[in-house]
Amino acid sequence: MSVSIHSKLPDVGTTIFTVMSQLAAQHNAVNLGQGFPDFPMHTTLHELVAKAMREGANQYVHMNGYPLLRQQLATKVQQLYHTKIDAETDITVTPGGTYAIYTALTTVLQPGDEVIVFEPAYDSYIPNIEINGAVAVRIALNYPDYSIPWDEVKKKITSRTRMIMINSPHNPTGAVLSSSDMDTLSTVVEGTNIIILSDEVYEHLIFDGLKHESILRYPELLKRSFVCFSFGKTYHCTGWKLGYCISSHELMKEFRKVHQFNCFTCDTPKQVALATYLDNAQAYLELGAQIQQKRDYFRKQMEQTPFQCIPSHGSYFECYSYAAISDEPDMVFAKRLTTEYGVATIPVSAFYKNGKDDRVIRFCFAKQEATLDKAIEKLLRVK
Repeated sequence: MSVSIHSKLPDVGTTIFTVMSQLAAQHNAVNLGQGFPDFPMHTTLHELVAKAMREGANQYVHMNGYPLLRQQLATKVQQLYHTKIDAETDITVTPGGTYAIYTALTTVLQPGDEVIVFEPAYDSYIPNIEINGAVAVRIALNYPDYSIPWDEVKKKITSRTRMIMINSPHNPTGAVLSSSDMDTLSTVVEGTNIIILSDEVYEHLIFDGLKHESILRYPELLKRSFVCFSFGKTYHCTGWKLGYCISSHELMKEFRKVHQFNCFTCDTPKQVALATYLDNAQAYLELGAQIQQKRDYFRKQMEQTPFQCIPSHGSYFECYSYAAISDEPDMVFAKRLTTEYGVATIPVSAFYKNGKDDRVIRFCFAKQEATLDKAIEKLLRVK
């Protein structure tokens, strides 16, 4: 007799990123699907990690993160957002941004709680909610600008609403929240017990002269928020799987209770290296302009194709409609694009629980120009 278990995620299969990346590898396709850069991180970080290892930073570091790294992050928050953060009580270093999101949800949610989630949504959100016995209350962003329909949010709030999740710059669309959005969010949660989870892993990848409206700019919101970040997205080292979470002292105390029995602590030499590298503020302050150049280059090249741009203002991604090319479902079209034309993308319906399909696919433009050129050459043949 075989052993069986009752699945906690019975409706979940393999993530779309793995599916499309495997398909890309099988067909030797240019992979503009999964969100990782194909250009190197700065060699200074390599050297700092090696130095830390040579000098003995190879044992467990503090559960909450290397103290100097947390202090550097608190200083950065003060300089960027003019908000005072206590490095000792308000910051925890985590093995990636997705882990920080999962831990925040697990810290807060009880069975039957409701969490408002905006779709298209990064694919870990809803499974993370459901594995905690809570209910995802899904609200579709306005197409095609992917703005939040705040009137609908107000209608969906009930006595069971425990959390609202926001993500800016947004994955998969590159939409960016405005100060008006933040003011409305403040009004919506005022006088309630609602927690906010703000996914800000693309914090510095913001374009067109826009300002990142971080929760960290809004002290009253921060009191009720978990704010999640990623070193991997900032320093082109997604494989490092290092991030951090910032919250109020009261919420972070509970977050750390979950964290300590999950991973306990994170990679020591990389934290030591990052603590030093954060002295180089230009490395993150100039990032938006650097990545926008790639977006602009890709966008200009895509004008030669029949794909229609849905403008991105941040992140690694830009979405394109293929409605002028085909009426195929986006999953079918994306797979055909990979197998027949040699370019892998992500169908945006994968970011909706109900598979809502606007005939849109997501491209990752955080690549070398040679990679983008190779992809464009193939996309010009699409019909």
